[in-house]
Amino acid sequence: MSLEVAVAAPFKQRAKERLGEGEFVVALSLDRDWFSPDQAKRLVDVAVGRGLLDAADGDLVTQFDPDDVVVPEGFTPDESILREQSTFETALDAIVSAGVEKQRAVAGINERQRTLAVTIEAAAVLYAKEHGAPVERLAADVRGDLVESDGAERDAAESDADEALEGTEDGADESTGGA
Repeated sequence: MSLEVAVAAPFKQRAKERLGEGEFVVALSLDRDWFSPDQAKRLVDVAVGRGLLDAADGDLVTQFDPDDVVVPEGFTPDESILREQSTFETALDAIVSAGVEKQRAVAGINERQRTLAVTIEAAAVLYAKEHGAPVERLAADVRGDLVESDGAERDAAESDADEALEGTEDGADESTGGA
């Protein structure tokens, strides 16, 4: 994934798992000439949103091991990585990375959405958890969205989905036996 490669490069270059945001921006914009400083700052936002980086005390901390990422010689990231992915797209990527064929995943997500009468995002997170994809952060966001929309009119299907999401915290799903 080119986003992970672009994020890992400055950390690998400096052999650190924690960098100041300015140091990270300089590494991507001046040292590597991959992005403008504004684009590098945008990359920080996208990487934090995707759970690749965490902002702590003015520093950026990797949420993965940069040494596990190979930066191919001559690699230049595409500017499309600066576009934030939707919750659905992020969950779908995680499902595909977990080994599920993309077309099968989309069909399964659509089925969950139809049978549970929930948002596509909630259905995608449920399907991802059922297939062992690491989407805990997304699950928390979707659960928060369900709670925010929780009103007197909330229907039983959405309530069932909320309960199912709460049950995904340990990675188990009763309908699949934790698979």
